[in-house]
Amino acid sequence: MARKRSEIQPISPDVPIYPIGVAAKMVNVHPRTLRIYEKEGLIRPAKNGARRLFSSDDIQWINCMRTLIHEQGISIPGLKKLLEFAPCWEIKGCPAEIYNSCGALVDVAKPRLPYKAGDEAAMREAKEIERKRRRRGGGQKKKRNSTG
Repeated sequence: MARKRSEIQPISPDVPIYPIGVAAKMVNVHPRTLRIYEKEGLIRPAKNGARRLFSSDDIQWINCMRTLIHEQGISIPGLKKLLEFAPCWEIKGCPAEIYNSCGALVDVAKPRLPYKAGDEAAMREAKEIERKRRRRGGGQKKKRNSTG
């Protein structure tokens, strides 16, 4: 009997397939560095038993994060604090066409729109409104008139 040929499907960038050693080589760091980032809460690799698995999106976020740390001079605790107040693309200054198509977005910031404290549904709704505004370009800062 002939074997049935299956078509090779591309792997989605959010599928965790890289073990920690391979991921570390891809971003040119020691695996211990990735464990530190995980311990600090900056990355959340998928786990298969005791093994950590990283996706292409995770690798992209790690590269972006390392740029912020090493080129912008932001410390790990500083980056954690900034992420509480603003999504990654605002910290790095990514243009809309980049963050709208980026799969590695990190947005753990609390919404800036008012919502009832403790109401998780209201918080999610406020966050979604902010995302929609950013997508259509309404999240840009207004220019002030310098003449008083």
